[in-house]
Amino acid sequence: MPMKKLVIFTGAGISAESGIKTFRDSDGLWENYKIEDVATIDAWHKNMSLVQEFYNQRRKTVLAAKPNKAHYALVELESKFKTTIITQNIDDLHERAGSKNVIHLHGQITKSCSSINKNEIFPIKGWELKMGELAPDGSQLRPFIVWFGEDVPLMDKAIIETYLADIFVVIGTSLQVYPAANLLYKLNKNCKIYAIDPHLEEGILPEGSTLIKKKATVGVDVLIEKLLK
Repeated sequence: MPMKKLVIFTGAGISAESGIKTFRDSDGLWENYKIEDVATIDAWHKNMSLVQEFYNQRRKTVLAAKPNKAHYALVELESKFKTTIITQNIDDLHERAGSKNVIHLHGQITKSCSSINKNEIFPIKGWELKMGELAPDGSQLRPFIVWFGEDVPLMDKAIIETYLADIFVVIGTSLQVYPAANLLYKLNKNCKIYAIDPHLEEGILPEGSTLIKKKATVGVDVLIEKLLK
């Protein structure tokens, strides 16, 4: 019997338990910054140094963080299911835990790209991307992040993976960031849906979904027990 296809859609809540602040919580990153000042292409053109420093500090935090129990538990599911992780997170904690098939919808903070062509992507050594570091095309290297208002280039790939899922799991996301949140409406009619988040309400999920109102590190254990029954 072929393995069932499991697609896991993760958000900031799974990384919060590794010490990476979420954007939307009361003590989150946006408390000290306006979105329009650090997370749009207009902000980049207006004040590159400010945007660069904001993401340098985020990168320093990410590199110091470690995968948590939830990240590692998801890796274990790869032996039981054909697993794809679709994440809104820009950290690399899924990969460091050992997940092999990760789609980053919003980019990766450990990488840079050309300011002219976002398909020209380069790894960043250490936490700091400096002003004056240039891509081969001569443009300033910028964080490889999908900013508000920019296209989400991997969205089509994520939609295909989602439609093919036998089981779709949402972990640690408010389902309020679009177009990513639209994935919930791209499922095939036979797909089983689970969600893990202490703040989600059942009304936001399709009828018949199973909601586990716990933080990720606790909720993933509950999920695994349900999936392996």
